[in-house]
Amino acid sequence: MITEEEKREIEALGRRFPVKRAACVEALLLVQKSRGWISDENLEAVARILDMTPAELSGVATFYSQIYQKPVGRHVILVCDSISCWIMGFEKIRDHLFTRLKIQIGQTTPDGRFTILPISCLGACDHAPAMLVDDDLHADLTPEKIDAVLERYK
Repeated sequence: MITEEEKREIEALGRRFPVKRAACVEALLLVQKSRGWISDENLEAVARILDMTPAELSGVATFYSQIYQKPVGRHVILVCDSISCWIMGFEKIRDHLFTRLKIQIGQTTPDGRFTILPISCLGACDHAPAMLVDDDLHADLTPEKIDAVLERYK
């Protein structure tokens, strides 16, 4: 369950908007920041605070690709699969990640270090292919660049 401090922070977020439910994305991200993901129990608790049903809040959570409803690794790799990245070599980059980490899209490495997820656009089309690791954008990717990037995230 969420902590009393998280509850106070969510309530404060709700007061910033004309309707409490308008703070739902920020509230989910707040809880996710401390836990890494949003469990069903935490989703239900946030929904109660914001006067929403769990189904309504779940609809929001499933819409946003960066709200995780199952555990993820310490580092989340978002691989851009936009048309620009596809044209510039997304498949080669994706396959290198799969081989290097021995996991597929949606999976987490056995050591819990990385999770690979798709994202439809990172806004780096002029430097495709690209990926985001946590909050860090990595662009103009090659297999060699990926190897160097992965070494930075222990």
